[in-house]
Amino acid sequence: MEQHLNNFVDIYNQLSDKNLNLLKNIYDDSVVFSDPLHKVEGIEALTKYFENLYANVSSISFDIKEHYVVDNKGFLYWEMHFSHSKLNNKKNITVAGHSHLTFKGSKVINHRDYFDVGALLYRNIPVLGSVIKTLEKRAVS
Repeated sequence: MEQHLNNFVDIYNQLSDKNLNLLKNIYDDSVVFSDPLHKVEGIEALTKYFENLYANVSSISFDIKEHYVVDNKGFLYWEMHFSHSKLNNKKNITVAGHSHLTFKGSKVINHRDYFDVGALLYRNIPVLGSVIKTLEKRAVS
């Protein structure tokens, strides 16, 4: 199982808008992918999700900090670094998160990401980000 997780990480590190066909090498045709903002089912829907992701970011990369395997489950702890034309004045944003993967053979059948939506999105939207940061300061004062 460790080899399957390593293969998954290797392919993620290669992904770009030009080679999304690689997703079929690591995801089962009936994969379910979910995160705090989305849920998609099936490899075609997941490929479309990644096409939209890459179309809307200037850059994106994942830095895998730790990984574990238990039975047919994989756990990845990562930092995502990205920039987006409409967020944080186009400056880089870093978000910590983790992924829970369930393997069926050598491919992922279920992929669930966990991360702070505020750090990813809300704090980086013009005007709304300022309001959220002010509220956070008041909450800890």
